[in-house]
Amino acid sequence: MIAITNLSYYLGDRALYDSASLHIKPKQKIGLIGLNGTGKSTLLRMINGEFQPDEGSISKSGDCTIGFLNQDLLSYQSDDSILSVAMQAFQRQNELQIQIDKVIHEMEINYRDELVDKLARVQEEFEALDGYTIQSKAEAILEGLGFSTKDLDQPLRLFSGGWRMRVMLAKLLLQKPALLMLDEPTNHLDLPSIQWVEKYVQNYEGAVIVVSHDREFLDNVVDTIVEVSGGKLNLYSGNYSFYIEEKALRNEIQRGAYENQQAKIRQTERFIERFKAKATKAKQVQSRVKALNRMDTVDEVIDENAKVHFRFQFTTQPGRHVFQLEDASKAYGEKVILDSTNISMERGDKIALIGANGRGKSTVLRVVAGTEPIEGVRRLGHNVSFTFYAQHQLESLNLTHNLIEELKYANPTKSETELRTVLGCFLFSGDDVFKKIKVLSGGEKSRIALAKVLLSQANFLLLDEPTNHLDMQSVNILIQALQQYEGSYIVVSHDRYFVESIANKIWYIEDQEIKEYPGTYQEYELWLEERGLQSAVSEKAIVSSAPPQKSTATAQASNGNGSRKDPSPKPDNQKALRQAQKLIGELEANITQLEAQKATLEKKLADPHSYAEKGTLEKLNAEYAHTTKKLADTTEAWEVAMLEVEELS
Repeated sequence: MIAITNLSYYLGDRALYDSASLHIKPKQKIGLIGLNGTGKSTLLRMINGEFQPDEGSISKSGDCTIGFLNQDLLSYQSDDSILSVAMQAFQRQNELQIQIDKVIHEMEINYRDELVDKLARVQEEFEALDGYTIQSKAEAILEGLGFSTKDLDQPLRLFSGGWRMRVMLAKLLLQKPALLMLDEPTNHLDLPSIQWVEKYVQNYEGAVIVVSHDREFLDNVVDTIVEVSGGKLNLYSGNYSFYIEEKALRNEIQRGAYENQQAKIRQTERFIERFKAKATKAKQVQSRVKALNRMDTVDEVIDENAKVHFRFQFTTQPGRHVFQLEDASKAYGEKVILDSTNISMERGDKIALIGANGRGKSTVLRVVAGTEPIEGVRRLGHNVSFTFYAQHQLESLNLTHNLIEELKYANPTKSETELRTVLGCFLFSGDDVFKKIKVLSGGEKSRIALAKVLLSQANFLLLDEPTNHLDMQSVNILIQALQQYEGSYIVVSHDRYFVESIANKIWYIEDQEIKEYPGTYQEYELWLEERGLQSAVSEKAIVSSAPPQKSTATAQASNGNGSRKDPSPKPDNQKALRQAQKLIGELEANITQLEAQKATLEKKLADPHSYAEKGTLEKLNAEYAHTTKKLADTTEAWEVAMLEVEELS
C-alpha cells in the first residue's frame, strides 16, 4: 500500500532518518515508537505529504487515502455544532443532500417531470452511499468518544482543546481512510473513551499507524511495532509486549555479534601488523586489509532503559495525617461534583485518583491544593508542604533560563553537580543542560517541570496527567522516581501501566463522593469484578489491569508448532568457536616465542665467535632451520584457526 524506500531526512547537519525503509500493508496495525525527538511525528507528516524527504521515496498505491490526527487540530475552532463538524467527513453525501433539498424546493414552486427524474437520480446515489444513516453513524461515534446527546448540537468553539480533538478524531473515523494515522490519541481521552477507541481500531478495516506512549493501548490494538532508532525503522512483528521480549533478544544477539566482530578485527589487525613487512605474506596482508575496509561494522548496543540514581528527598517530615476533607461539597451551577464527602490520607499514601472525564478529578486536585473554594472543611496536616503539577504549569517555565538555572530556581540549595545528576535522570546530558527552555519540545518541557516538582522538597505531590507528552523511556523514569519518593502523592492519570506501577491506594468518584479502595489498581479491578460491576464498564475509569498477555507471535515462540528460529549459533558451533579462539591465543604465544628464538639464533650466527669452536656452526644452523620450520608451521596453523573462526562466527 505504501513503500518507504531509502528515506533520508536532515535537520541541519543531523540525520533524522538515514536510508530508512518500511512497507505498510493493507489492514496492518502499526505502533510507531521511539524516544522524543527521533522523528515519529515527522515521519507521519512525510507520509501525509506535508514534508518532503531529502533522499529516497515514499510511494503510495492509487487508492490509498490517508487520515491524520495530529496535535495541531487542538487549535481548530468553528461555530458549527460538533455533529455538523463530524459529518463533514461525508463530503459527497452532504453535496447530494444539498441538491436534494434544492430540487425539492424547486418542485414546490414549479413542479416539472425533469425535476422528478433528477430527484430520483440524486436520491438513488444518496441511498447507495448510505446517506440516510450518516447522521446516526456520526452520533454513535461521538457518543462513543464521551459526548452526551445534548452536546451534539453545541458549537465546537465552546469545547476545550481535548474535546475538540475528539471531534476531529470522530470525523477521521467516519471518513474511513485506507490509512489512519493517530499521533498520541490517548493524551486527550479518558479511559472509557480509550477502551472504545481500542475496540474501534481493532476492528478497523484499513491500515493504522499509532504513535503512543500508552503500553496497554499498543498491546491491545497493534500487530506490528516499528521502532525509530539510529535513523532507521526497525520492524517487530507483534504487539508492544512482544517487542520488549524480542528487543532484549536482538540486543543480546547484537551484543554477541559486536564482541565477536571486535575480537576478529583485533586478530586481523595483529596479523596485518605482524606480517606487513614480510614479502611472502604481502598477498595475505592486502587481502585482510581489504576485508577490514569492506566489513559492515556491527553497532555497539546502547542501553535505552535509563535508571534513576538520585534520591528525591525533603527536609521536613509531615505528621501522620496529610490531608482531610469533612462534609465537602462542590458544584458548578447545577452540576454537582462533590456532595458532603469525607476523605482523608495518611503519610506514605500513594494514591491514584481515577474516573471518567467530567467526574471532577482535576477539580478534586484543585480542592486539595486549596485553589478551588468548597463548602465544608479542607485541612492540611502538620508540617505538610505540597507542590502541584499540571499541564498548564509548563507555561510558567522561564523561557530565558537554561536547564541548570531553571532547576536552581526550584531548589537553590542544590549544587550544580547535583542538578546535573537530576537532569541526567531525566535524559539531559552534556551540553543539553545549557539549552534554553524556549528551544525545548513539549515532552522535554514536561520532563523539566516534573524534575522541578521532585526537587521542590515538598513532602506531598499533586500530579495531574504527568505522563502526557512523555515518551515511554521518560514515563519509566517518572515511575522510578515516584517509587523512590518517600513522601505522599495524589496522581490523576489514564495510563493503566503507570497507575499500576505507582499507586498503593485508589480513589474514585462515585455518587458525588470520593471513595477509597485500600490496595493497588490490579486489586481494585479484581474487587470490582467481585462486586459484579463489570457491566458498568463505561462508568469505570480504567478498564483492564491484568498483566499484558503474550502476543500471538510470542505465544508461538514458546510452543512446538510455531517456535521462533534462534538466529544465535548452535551450542556445538559455540563450543568449536571457543576452542578455535583458545587455540589462536596459544598459537600467537608460540609464534611470539619462536620469533624471539629465531632472532636470538640469527644474532649468534652473525657473531664471529660462533665459528671459533668446532661443531658450533653446524649446531646453530640445524637449530635455526628447525626453529624457522616450526615458526612457519605454527603460523600456518594460526592462519587455519583464523579461517575456522571466520566460518564459525
